[in-house]
Amino acid sequence: MTRLGYQIPNFTYPGMAPEDTFKNVIAQAKAAETAGFDRVFVMDHFYQLPGIGAPTEPMFECYTILSALAQHTESVRLSALVTGNTYRNPTLLAKTITALDHVSGGRATLGIGAGWFEFEHDALGYEFGTFTDRFEKLEEALQIIVPMLNGQPVTLTGKHYQVTDAVNSPAPISKIPIMIGGSGEKKTLRMVAQYADESNLSGGAIEEIPRKLEALAEHCERLGRDRSEIKVTKLQMALVAPTMEEAESDLREVAEAKGWNDDILEMIRTILIYGDADTVGERLQACMDMGVDGITVNLPGNGHNPDRIALLGEVGLAATS
Repeated sequence: MTRLGYQIPNFTYPGMAPEDTFKNVIAQAKAAETAGFDRVFVMDHFYQLPGIGAPTEPMFECYTILSALAQHTESVRLSALVTGNTYRNPTLLAKTITALDHVSGGRATLGIGAGWFEFEHDALGYEFGTFTDRFEKLEEALQIIVPMLNGQPVTLTGKHYQVTDAVNSPAPISKIPIMIGGSGEKKTLRMVAQYADESNLSGGAIEEIPRKLEALAEHCERLGRDRSEIKVTKLQMALVAPTMEEAESDLREVAEAKGWNDDILEMIRTILIYGDADTVGERLQACMDMGVDGITVNLPGNGHNPDRIALLGEVGLAATS
């Protein structure tokens, strides 16, 4: 499971030539591994997300990047946070995550969610559908992917997917954990209780965590699942530096690269866990105190600086130990 994860959500780096971008992504993954993070994640998006940048900003396809990072790391597990189910047929996804497990020597995790970024779907030609459609698709996909990853042939005649004796060979090297992302109490957490090993709560205030955990426990009880088998983590966005002045300098540097005005900067400060090591550490500790098993943190403003990843590792390990 993820006790302390590091997500790479941003590929716009101040003063960096485009051809050097992936070199920096490698440096981030290596820095996270050295700093004691146990998983490295990338987003499964094709356009940059609102609040982080413009749709025209660079965004790498996640499984290509994860497979490449597998060749530059040794111990960290690798995952999307999280795969948009709407972008891939489930049998293809089962094969993709199995390939990642092999090229990483057994370090793959399948992070998956229903999909939510409507603009991206519409622009690139992926069917978005209704809220109900996306969750029906996710459940059918899990009914295909889970047995395929466990070496079982699958036949399913569903509303959205139809497969006949689908097999997955070679089998994964390891038992690939399934992590469902999202925090919806009725649908998402019910599917966590039914299909997943882990839950990642994205969005919402940390004060909502106890209610989410209670909802998950209720689903587990109703389905006859042992709640202790499921580990729950929280995704947090941060910007950490040795001092508040350096944090502000880092933020303004990336703002200049992205073209953010002062209004956007102020909004970003309210979204991020922002400041020096003590300030960020206290906020991460407060998150852990709400009852989660671990935290995944990203540094959209200064993650391109490996020293900041090392500092985040120090405060993150202190909060999660």
